[in-house]
Amino acid sequence: MRPYGIPCAFALSIVTALLLGASTDGIEIRHIENNAENIAARKRASNENISPDENHKQFWYDAGNNLLRKKLNLERQYGVAKNVIFFIGDGMSIATLASARIYMGQQQNNTGSEKEMLSFEKFPFTGLSKTYCVDSQVADSACSATAYLTGVKGNIETIGVSGAVSNRDCLASNEPTNQAVSSMLWAQRMGKRTGVVTNMRVTHATPAGAYASVAQRNWECDDDVMIDKLADKLCATKSPDIARQLIERETGRNLNVIMGGGRAKFFPKTDKDEQNHQGQRRDGRNLIKEWLEINRTSRASSVYVTDRSQLKSVNTSDTDYLLGLFASSHMSYNLLANKSVEPTLVEMTEAAIEVLNKGDNGYYLFVEGGNIDWAHHSNKAQLALDETVMLSKAVGRAVELTSRVDTLIVVTSDHSHTMTMNGYPHRGSDILGHPMIASSDNMPYSTLSYANGPSAKERYNLTDDKTGMCYRGK
Repeated sequence: MRPYGIPCAFALSIVTALLLGASTDGIEIRHIENNAENIAARKRASNENISPDENHKQFWYDAGNNLLRKKLNLERQYGVAKNVIFFIGDGMSIATLASARIYMGQQQNNTGSEKEMLSFEKFPFTGLSKTYCVDSQVADSACSATAYLTGVKGNIETIGVSGAVSNRDCLASNEPTNQAVSSMLWAQRMGKRTGVVTNMRVTHATPAGAYASVAQRNWECDDDVMIDKLADKLCATKSPDIARQLIERETGRNLNVIMGGGRAKFFPKTDKDEQNHQGQRRDGRNLIKEWLEINRTSRASSVYVTDRSQLKSVNTSDTDYLLGLFASSHMSYNLLANKSVEPTLVEMTEAAIEVLNKGDNGYYLFVEGGNIDWAHHSNKAQLALDETVMLSKAVGRAVELTSRVDTLIVVTSDHSHTMTMNGYPHRGSDILGHPMIASSDNMPYSTLSYANGPSAKERYNLTDDKTGMCYRGK
């Protein structure tokens, strides 16, 4: 057998890397543990937290062969799916997945929790995607929602429009040629029932990508436009806010299920809701009432609910349209929520499937676990991991309620976050703890950390730091 040839450019890159590695100005990276106490602690942790079987070669041979055999024997599904359920873990990075599966196992007091798998990690196929906006290297939830729900990339902070619409250009967003068509509308025109579920405001960037076209993601109601100092004041009247688009435009008004938070965006400032929270609309309109009065078919039933008990009492088999607004703004984190008031993401997903699962043409359901992102923005790792586990449970429940014969379930993320896993913590280490000691100052550091955000304690001026490309080809 002939050896593979190596392209000249690749060979040159290897030589260059070796040369650069040999001239590191005295800096030497060691991956050697020289602390006897740390070595002994790791050994004790291994004895306490892993199965003795893992110490034997045959265990890993069997594990690899069993996985390969499972993949080879997988029965593939062909044809067109009748139903589609699309889950988004907002801000759910690879590091989030790794940490969340360990967190899940440790919550269940499982030893060797590093081997745990989230429900969707057991799915047969996995891929990666590029995330960027037309005008930004790092995507936000607005332009990314536009990309995966319409197939068109737009500018950062814009929703449902092409790159021809710049941030806050409301007149350009009104042009039909600049508006991207949502896959929700495609499904509706095919006769499918459709729904959107989120634990954020239903007018927030990710769910809005299913039905809205807007030049600024924050324009969730008319008050948001009026207080935006960079917005042309004509935008409040010339371009409908996101909440209005949900009620007025074809895609939004025809959604069979809408569930999440954001109640204040739908009724006037002069009114208060069931929880004594004031509305935010300046135009005096009660869009919830307008939604209930939408002229539907004569036999269609529309139900509006505001808390968990009301949702649980809905006769889903007799409900054609369901609107659930369970919080004035975003819904609470699972760990902090009042469970008597707010349903879980699992319960909302289950109710949505039950409402949508009738008719001959199938359905399309979009579900967002948005509090993963919200917790990461606040540098609250435990809340982010717990929300990831909740998303996993929602996916698992969807799998139980459907058949892979006719239902395609896709789980993905819209962008990453700055949380990382650090050091070489031993097996069984508390994923939320700080088990390692830094050799530089003999102080502990946490397994999880954030590159930026409110948890930062001290910064310095990087102006004079040469952090750009150090080595350039000649």
